[in-house]
Amino acid sequence: MRGVDEVAGEGGGWRRSRGLPSLSEVHGSIAVAPGAPSWRKAAAFLGPGYLVAVGYMDPGNWATSLAGGSQFGYALLFVALLSNIMAIILQALAARLAVATGRDLAQACRDAYPAPVAFCLWILAEIAICATDLAEVIGTAIGLNLLFGIPLEIGVILTAFDVFLVLYLQAKGFRWVEALVITLLGVIAVSFLIQILMASPDWSGVIRGFAPTTDLLTNPNMLYLALGIIGATVMPHNLYLHSGIVQTRAYATDETGKREAIRYATLDSTLALMFALTINASILILAASAFHAHGQHDVVELDKAYALLHPLLGSALAPTLFAVALLCCGLNSTVTATMAGQIVMEGFINIRLQPWLRRLITRGIAIVPAAAVTILYGASGTGKLLILSQVILSLQLPFAVVPLVMFTAEKRKMGVFVAPRWLTAIAAITAVIIIALNMKLLYDVATG
Repeated sequence: MRGVDEVAGEGGGWRRSRGLPSLSEVHGSIAVAPGAPSWRKAAAFLGPGYLVAVGYMDPGNWATSLAGGSQFGYALLFVALLSNIMAIILQALAARLAVATGRDLAQACRDAYPAPVAFCLWILAEIAICATDLAEVIGTAIGLNLLFGIPLEIGVILTAFDVFLVLYLQAKGFRWVEALVITLLGVIAVSFLIQILMASPDWSGVIRGFAPTTDLLTNPNMLYLALGIIGATVMPHNLYLHSGIVQTRAYATDETGKREAIRYATLDSTLALMFALTINASILILAASAFHAHGQHDVVELDKAYALLHPLLGSALAPTLFAVALLCCGLNSTVTATMAGQIVMEGFINIRLQPWLRRLITRGIAIVPAAAVTILYGASGTGKLLILSQVILSLQLPFAVVPLVMFTAEKRKMGVFVAPRWLTAIAAITAVIIIALNMKLLYDVATG
């Protein structure tokens, strides 16, 4: 059972030996029956992809999609599709890295690079998680405010209780965490389906929106929002998250078992991300049909979108569904981001704390700046802050994507599970596109 581990986990290519597994309290806790039919094995791997897919519909993504749809109509649907393809490719590599080496992406960086390099990557990963958490905490607080009238400052503090929710569900089994996330995703999907039917979008315009446009390179405002959508969709913390939670499955560690695990984990994430694309695109389609088509081209704040839906669509149900979906998104996103924070902290610097303390620290890192922003600015200005947080994520992406592509392309690290050359080539092109768009954005900011 250790033969493949020796080839692809503990051997050449790593500066340090593999330490304790990621998320040790739930590691290998979900059984995968060796002799079961293929459909049962696939079902055993169903779940992690949907936790990753939450990144498609977090409140930061709402802000970028609402702004993009209201300002440019359906034109940025191509970016949503491109982001989805990027995410599918990179998440397939994240699952391959985890299964082949027994390391999540944070642990792989720690074990492969000199300590100063790993430390810098850890700081960058923490910045990305702070940007993610900031968006999710603010989004959840806005959802609580819209539905129940809870002041934003109190709503921000209430998001700390997701720490105890995760602990409670994990104590019952990791499947309970996945069940919560998938249930909330279902509520979000139904909410947007009803809203889109109310908005009656121009379906020919929707189809044209999935075609590429040169305006992305000539319009700095469109590029800025496009980068926000890419950052909000692919999200660097999701790469760390997926490479950690896929190891909750107790798959066989021989070559056959690991090949099956890679195949089923990739299938899970691909299907989940295709589902998430429909939600991600729905947000933009709703903004384009409800706001852009009615001359509202500057909808950025979530509370403004909520207020406009009733008069524009002529139904009091629409804004209520919008707020319900936003709250579900916020709850889902805070759960998964907290888990990603745990994986990053444990993986990069190997700190082992009590689960409740570790999660309280990662949540506190987000709550402090979110509380400061809401106290100073209230709801006004939070939309621009949400978009900025997603652009920050896009700027951080190369520091997670490049190591992932390099690790999975190196046979000394991956052994027989090294990524096929065609997959590495596509992933490398993805990394180049992200870096090029980021450089173009920085140039536009510097010269504009």
